[in-house]
Amino acid sequence: MAHAEDETRLESYSATVGARGRVVLPSALRERLGLRDGDRLVMTVQPDGSVRMTSLREAVRSLRGMYAHLAPGRSLVDELIEERREEARREDVG
Repeated sequence: MAHAEDETRLESYSATVGARGRVVLPSALRERLGLRDGDRLVMTVQPDGSVRMTSLREAVRSLRGMYAHLAPGRSLVDELIEERREEARREDVG
């Protein structure tokens, strides 16, 4: 059985700022976050001066549904797709 402190334990990694401000993320961190070559990162400076780093993919995923309460029961994506399909039908006919 896992202890609560095991679940909240923070992981730490070390990196060095190199030429032109480049930082190479340790492979263990890249693996932990599922990062691949070319992935984009979002870095946020926290009030205490620490930096929070999130993959752009994860940042977008966390925002999904953020405004769903503004149009309950509606899928704006589905509406947009239907509008595009209707435009394509009109172009094919015209």
